Amino acid sequence: MDSTVTLTGGMAFDAQVDGHTLVIDAKTEHGGHDAGPSPKTLVLTGLAGCAAMDIISILRKMRAEPSSLSVTAAAQLSEDHPKVFVEPVVTVRATGDIPTKKLWRAVALSRDRYCGVAAMLRAHAPIRYVVELDGVEIPEPTE
Repeated sequence: MDSTVTLTGGMAFDAQVDGHTLVIDAKTEHGGHDAGPSPKTLVLTGLAGCAAMDIISILRKMRAEPSSLSVTAAAQLSEDHPKVFVEPVVTVRATGDIPTKKLWRAVALSRDRYCGVAAMLRAHAPIRYVVELDGVEIPEPTE
């Protein structure tokens, strides 16, 4: 696994990732042209993607396929440099006829055992998870 970034101009870089190319750039207030996501945003994307892939894989093994699934990762940045994530939140939104216990079990397995991105970030800040099913937030079972 590797990633190489090559300057294309200003603050923009072409990133070569496992045979794929994407553009990363800084916001205009930081000297870029906002032609692509920032590296920190890509870390959040990695967290959301890691969780989403774990959760759908686990739910499918449980024979609990959702009608839809989306995962959002959001965080504030610290005031001091280096600016790091504080209070990251992962929000899992699913729809369909799936048991809430199975949905939370899939989220908990991703959070606690499988998602390496979460494990790396959790070493610096606790990550809060929110789960919604059909637009209603459901608390984590206490059993």
